[in-house]
Amino acid sequence: MDVIFEKSRPGRKGWSLPKCDVPAGPVGERIPEKFLRPAPPNLPCLGELDVVRHFTELSGRNFGVDSTFYPLGSCTMKYNPKVNEVAASLPSFAELHPYQPDSSAQGMLQLLYELERFLAEIAGLHSVSLQPAAGAHGELTSLMVIKAYHDDQGRRPTKILIPDSAHGTNPASSVICGYETVQLKSDSDGGVDLRHLEKLLSDDVAALMITNPNTLGLFDRNIKQITDRVHEAGGLVYLDGANMNAILGIVRPGDFGVDVMHYNPHKTFSTPHGGGGPGAGPIAVCERLASFLPVPVVEKEGNKYRLNWDRPKAIGKVRCFWGNIGVLIRAYTYILMQGPDGLRRVSENAILNANYLLYRLKDVYEIPYGHRCMHEFVISASPQKKTGARALDIAKRLLDFGFHPPTVYFPLIVPEALMIEPTETESKQTLDAFADALRAIAEEIDEDPRNVLDAPRSQCVRRLDEVRAARQLDLRWMSYPIHTAT
Repeated sequence: MDVIFEKSRPGRKGWSLPKCDVPAGPVGERIPEKFLRPAPPNLPCLGELDVVRHFTELSGRNFGVDSTFYPLGSCTMKYNPKVNEVAASLPSFAELHPYQPDSSAQGMLQLLYELERFLAEIAGLHSVSLQPAAGAHGELTSLMVIKAYHDDQGRRPTKILIPDSAHGTNPASSVICGYETVQLKSDSDGGVDLRHLEKLLSDDVAALMITNPNTLGLFDRNIKQITDRVHEAGGLVYLDGANMNAILGIVRPGDFGVDVMHYNPHKTFSTPHGGGGPGAGPIAVCERLASFLPVPVVEKEGNKYRLNWDRPKAIGKVRCFWGNIGVLIRAYTYILMQGPDGLRRVSENAILNANYLLYRLKDVYEIPYGHRCMHEFVISASPQKKTGARALDIAKRLLDFGFHPPTVYFPLIVPEALMIEPTETESKQTLDAFADALRAIAEEIDEDPRNVLDAPRSQCVRRLDEVRAARQLDLRWMSYPIHTAT
């Protein structure tokens, strides 16, 4: 396929402007010279139809949940109900201005207030802030709340404990917040190593950051014992909520000892992400942390709603305006559509789908931790690597079967990892087709590993040098001549 500059023809244009409604004259008389380009921009000249066809063709080459199975482990790339989009685009929401007074935005404030209550109840915690802009931002905000709490108690702990299977954003958020990170080992079952935890606990530990279910797709059966020991040592427990899709309506993090957590509503409550727009990262906290939440918070007084800025212990503001409202409206719609029973079914079906896939694959790929999982699982291509094929080769070959590859090489504690999350929205027929593809690839490797080393063979490009592409990006447009529309 040609790049768009190769379709450019001098004189073509796909735009028209209304009649000028100000006195005509040289641009330089109205705009200071320092703001003017020294030369015309290097843009292609195309008709409207050329542009429409070019980008329509490109869009058909994209992978997405509306067109194919997207089994990214730890990302929950599930179908996004279109009713969510209808709700978010209602003029009464979409056309609100962020500087409107509270009195003229009562419907929006009511929605945000009720969403906070929903998220607090689902988490089993006291209060919620919708302000953080994404999951990692929710992590950072949670750690800021933890730090403010310890400061208020007159304590200055310096360490954060993080399991070795954690998401990479956990240590990054800790360091940004000024903490030293200490890695906590996993045991042979894939959970937290309790003996190692005991060695690391001290009054210098501010918090434990834990994901449960963890990135291996396993629910830590010792979670209450873990949180109790952290609390006894004076620390707090933060939950990375990336995997809430596995426990909705089944267990509440607050009930097993979590003090603060973040949500990924763009995963758990089915709103676009992964290139589909902004995310959101609301945090939920226990009662003793509530006064430290970012300002403003939405409060209800009688039948009226308002934004309260008067909170002396608050950590301040962490996001311009009130958060990514469009994402939050979609999450609110999803929760209302499901209801409590529906949210539980979401997790039950996600767990069922993941275990079905695991059962279909366990005899052809290595299962490093357990033969049962929650909403996702990790297989290892270590046996295949011994014959010359890697996890990356398997992932690339899946493209030829029409499937987006799963997450590869994560979590880091599993060599040649393929991390698979089918979600609750996929049918048995889709899961069988995906399992059949992975089984067929394993058979190809058994016959001759060279069968997969040149994959993909059906895409518009073959195997790329990904390191070179990242370091020497070349979009081929700088060398094209400038065409000026007339």
